[in-house]
Amino acid sequence: MAEAEGNEPAVDAIARLVPATLKALHALEFSARHLSPTTLLQLIQAMDGRDDDLSPALAASRALAWPGRLAPVRDCLEPAAEAAAEGIAGLRAAQDEPQPIVAAYRALRGYAKAAASLYPLAPVLRPVSHFFLEQSARGDPALNERLAGADPDREHVGVIHVGGPPGTRGACSLYVPEYHDPANPMPLVVALHGGSGNGGAFLWSWLREARTRGFVVLAPTAIGATWSLMDAEIDGPNIADMVEQVASRWPIDRARTLLTGMSDGGTFTYVLGLRGDCRFTHLAPVAAAFHPMLIGFADAQRLRGLPIHIVHGAQDWMFSAQLARTAEQVLSEAGADVVYREVADLSHTYPRDENAHILDWFLGGQTHVPPA
Repeated sequence: MAEAEGNEPAVDAIARLVPATLKALHALEFSARHLSPTTLLQLIQAMDGRDDDLSPALAASRALAWPGRLAPVRDCLEPAAEAAAEGIAGLRAAQDEPQPIVAAYRALRGYAKAAASLYPLAPVLRPVSHFFLEQSARGDPALNERLAGADPDREHVGVIHVGGPPGTRGACSLYVPEYHDPANPMPLVVALHGGSGNGGAFLWSWLREARTRGFVVLAPTAIGATWSLMDAEIDGPNIADMVEQVASRWPIDRARTLLTGMSDGGTFTYVLGLRGDCRFTHLAPVAAAFHPMLIGFADAQRLRGLPIHIVHGAQDWMFSAQLARTAEQVLSEAGADVVYREVADLSHTYPRDENAHILDWFLGGQTHVPPA
C-alpha cells in the first residue's frame, strides 16, 4: 500500500504528460503533411492550444521526485515532451526567420526526436502503443494479442541503428516488428529520405505501418549531403549491401521488396530502381523529379511489367506535378505497370496518409521477378 501511494504522484504525472505529448505530436504530424510556403501562416495559427497542456505537465514532471522503478518511464517521456514542445515553438517562430519555410522544416525535425524517445514506452502504455499503429488497426484483437505477447527484451527487434547514431552518413536505421516469427519471411520496404533529411528521422514516416502490418523498414542515410543522383555507383552499392545484411539476419520475402523515397530519395528511386541490376520488385517514388533522359539509362527488360507507384502533389512548389505526369507516360510507354496518384492538397512534403495506398498496392498486387 505504501509503495502504491509513493507511486501515485508519478502515475498522475504520466497520466498528464502522455496525452499532452501525443496531442503535440499529432499537431506536428498534421503540420508536416500540410506544410508549404502558402500554408505556413495558417498552420502556425492552427497550433493555438496544441501545447497548452504540455508545458505545465512537463514542469510538474520535472518537479516530481520520481520513484526509482518509474524513472525509466520519466527518462523516455520527458525528452519526448521536450522535443515536441520545441518543435511547436520552432514552428511558431518560423514566420520571423529570414527563410520561414526552411525554419519550419527544421522545426518539424522535433517530431522524429520525440517519437524516438517515446517509442520504448509502447509495450507498457496503451496510448503510446496505439499512436504507433495505423488507426484502423488499433482495435484489431489479433494484432493486439501479437503485440502483448511480444518480448520487449528480445534482441534484434524494434528500432535498430547500424553504423553509428541515427542520421550518420552512410549508415542506416531499421525497424523489425517485435512479434515477427523467424519462420515467416517478411516484406521489406527501403525508404530513402529527402535531400535535407536522414534515415534516422525518415524511419518514423513508416514505422507505424510496419508495426501494424508486419514488415521490415530499412531507412539508409546518404553517404553525401544527399543521394548520388548523378552517379548511382556511390550510394547504390551501399544500399545493396545494407539489404543483404538485413536479409542475412532476418527472414525477408524476396518477392516483396519495395524501394521508395521522398524528393531526392524519390528521384534516386528512379535512378537506382530502373537499372537492370536492381533487385527491388516494386518502386514508389514520392514528390520526385523525373527527366525523360532517365529512360535512356533504364534497362528495357527490367521495365517490362515493373510495378511503379508514383505519388505527387498538385501543389508541389519544388518539383512540378508535370514531371510526375511525364514519368507516368514515359514509363508506361516503356512497358512498366504504373499507378499514378496526384494528391490535390499535397505540396512538397511527405504524405504519410498515402502509405496505406502504397502498401495495399505493394502487398496486395502482383510480384515482379527481376531479370537474372
